[in-house]
Amino acid sequence: MQVAISALLAYCHENPTEFAILPVGCRSNWVMRFQIIAGEGLPNFLDLPWDQPLELWESPRIVDVARGISRHVVRFVDYDGVPYALKEMPESLAVREHRLLRNLGLAAMPVVDVVGLVTGRGLIKEHPLEAILITRHLEFSLPYRVLFGSGAAPAMVERLLDALAGLLVQLHIAGFFWGDCSLSNTLFRRDAGALAAYLVDAETGELHPQLSDGQRRHDLEIVEMNIFGELLDLASAGQLPPDLDPEAATIDIIERYERLWVELTAEENIGPDDRYRIDARLSRLHELGFDVEEVELVGSPEGFVLRLPPRVVEPGHHRRSLFGLTGIDAQENQARRLLNDMAGFRSFLEQEAGRPMPESVVAHRWVAEVFEPSIEAIPTDLRAKLHPAELFHQILEHRWFLSEAAGRDVGLPEAVRSYVDCVLPFAPGERAVLASDDGG
Repeated sequence: MQVAISALLAYCHENPTEFAILPVGCRSNWVMRFQIIAGEGLPNFLDLPWDQPLELWESPRIVDVARGISRHVVRFVDYDGVPYALKEMPESLAVREHRLLRNLGLAAMPVVDVVGLVTGRGLIKEHPLEAILITRHLEFSLPYRVLFGSGAAPAMVERLLDALAGLLVQLHIAGFFWGDCSLSNTLFRRDAGALAAYLVDAETGELHPQLSDGQRRHDLEIVEMNIFGELLDLASAGQLPPDLDPEAATIDIIERYERLWVELTAEENIGPDDRYRIDARLSRLHELGFDVEEVELVGSPEGFVLRLPPRVVEPGHHRRSLFGLTGIDAQENQARRLLNDMAGFRSFLEQEAGRPMPESVVAHRWVAEVFEPSIEAIPTDLRAKLHPAELFHQILEHRWFLSEAAGRDVGLPEAVRSYVDCVLPFAPGERAVLASDDGG
């Protein structure tokens, strides 16, 4: 039986599909179904006790990973150092969330990767076991309670509010009504001094071609209620700055959302002699990290009206540029910082060569001569603490501080050595934060 199942799984890993496992001697109505989304490189998950309620599982693969509050049982399993989140929930909700996460992922939205769905797990005392949704744990991500674990500085609160507002705008542009936006349903990654937010829980969501203003307003009302409650909890636990008012902070996040939404979607009157304002508008969007596939210029008696259809505004301008040039996957602000360093490297090369250098050549040499040597100079055990792009950003920051203190440019190799000796050993690892590291 085990051989047959292994062969079936091997086939399905190469040919992602839905398949069923019918254990020998089981009841005829007990069919366990694995729906594999991206089979290549996935574990088969067969050594887990699927015929038991998730909260009762005992397995050496169980790991405790810090997470937000959930209405469902959520546990994590480890395969070859990669944690996967398992959420037990009614089948209709699991199928719905599975579909939404998959569609959002295909649209390149910042969400967790959905791996599979398990249904038909049998009966316990004549009651059917609920389905289990499997997602890959987002590496180097932190739940908000870890960020606030030892008390948050005001700057951290600013970054968190910006990240959540930006995430909600991205999702709304994609036509996604969240229905339960909260800090608990979000994970955060460090992003070159800022934070990047990712959606974790989509079971209440709805995906539409485009959201109406009423749908957006309703989502914002839910945001206000949820965020205010969570900030009150943090305040009562002494984890907010003493001068931060939860109500004012909640209003602030809505205002941040509104400012970004207007910048991305507002119409703008362009006079006959003001066409430069089109480039200025697009430049501002690029600075915010958004690309625009097309603009609409509609004639009017006064000139033109510039419109940016929400569906063609796409986040990740600098991420895509960096990835296209180097193959490095980074967050938006990390990518911006790395591209700036690459631009400085290009100036050096062109001055040395006495001629312009092709961008592709500069990118290849920057990766080979600057980025990779800096990361490889970090001991392996320390290198795993942070994402490589975040490590390089922090090295650049450390180089700046050292150079300021020395009154000269200390150079990258010296900055790397100092960072490895004096900073990185004392930084917490964030690849997968264990529950014991959670400040709660």
